[in-house]
Amino acid sequence: MKLPRRLVPVAASSLAVAAAVVVPQAVPSTGPAAPAAVQASKHDDFVIVGHRGASGYRPEHTLASYELAARMGADFIEPDLVTTKDRVLVARHEPEIGGTTDVAAHPKFAGRKTTKLLDGVAVTGWFTEDFTLAELKTLRAKERIPATRQHNTVFDGHYQIPTFQEVIDLSKRLSKELGRPVGIYPETKHPTYFRQQGLALEPELVRTLNRNGLNRKDAGVYVQSFEVGNLKALTNELRVPLVQLTSSSGAPYDFVVSGDKRTYADIVSARGLREVATYADGVGPSKDQVIPLDATGKLGTPTALVADAHKAGLVVHPYTFRVENTFLPADFDSSAVPSDSGNLFGEIAAYRKAGVDGLFTDNTDIAVAAEKEAR
Repeated sequence: MKLPRRLVPVAASSLAVAAAVVVPQAVPSTGPAAPAAVQASKHDDFVIVGHRGASGYRPEHTLASYELAARMGADFIEPDLVTTKDRVLVARHEPEIGGTTDVAAHPKFAGRKTTKLLDGVAVTGWFTEDFTLAELKTLRAKERIPATRQHNTVFDGHYQIPTFQEVIDLSKRLSKELGRPVGIYPETKHPTYFRQQGLALEPELVRTLNRNGLNRKDAGVYVQSFEVGNLKALTNELRVPLVQLTSSSGAPYDFVVSGDKRTYADIVSARGLREVATYADGVGPSKDQVIPLDATGKLGTPTALVADAHKAGLVVHPYTFRVENTFLPADFDSSAVPSDSGNLFGEIAAYRKAGVDGLFTDNTDIAVAAEKEAR
């Protein structure tokens, strides 16, 4: 695979360095056992990203979820970054935490419930930027989609919200223990929203990477964003590869705010991808931007996205590959029950045939097994 302009292979020792270790909370022994961890082995150049950790098996964005993904064989673990009131980066999918923590069960925080405009949409709940880190640490994570992943609810209440620093410490410890690099793939969540509140994410992201010696090409770090302006600004401060995320609908919110009429569809056009290559090293599209579904819900004909991205010198890491039927194309589901497991092996094979360079998955063990089959 031709590497883009700044992207170089991750050195085997780049993350296996001594670090102050923050030991993750122990995984409870009760409840259903996790799938057997895949023995770590040398991957080819196909990148497997543990999406929010191993979120198919543990509540997302917890140290337990990240650790399980790494032990299953993920090349990278992915923390979504938001901030606290006291400017500490923490890992949550969104700044609103009512759906992913037990905050509603804490009477002392009842008055913090509010409604805010999040990228122009009214959202009611509790928001990380209204809490100090010490306050957030009194909360516990819970499964975000319990109707689909009821088996994960047994772990509700057992894990804290991790800081970005704790995720870095975990990746360093596991890299040393497993004898292979476990990289990190952080995403800046809603950067315009946080900047409007005077809590920009990027300065602390840069400081944290610098402090940990990770602001270098071979550090085993990607930084990603659904917005464009912050990635362009970060090219002046970061030496790690950057990835432009896109969606099958809508537009980057910083475009919306500035009046720029371009959409994500424009960004993944051949012309748009050439522009992306001026400030980023990869693109992270929604799966259906690579292979759209036909009228029956089955995989259709691949688009030109992968070929156009490669021509521009970009790697392609689509999201999100999940085993449950509700997330799979109709030709790979196994039954009419949405939460049942379907043929994720088949879906991954179709995307590998389409030429993608890696993927984000909630089920690292399946992606690693599929990779072994593909060799």
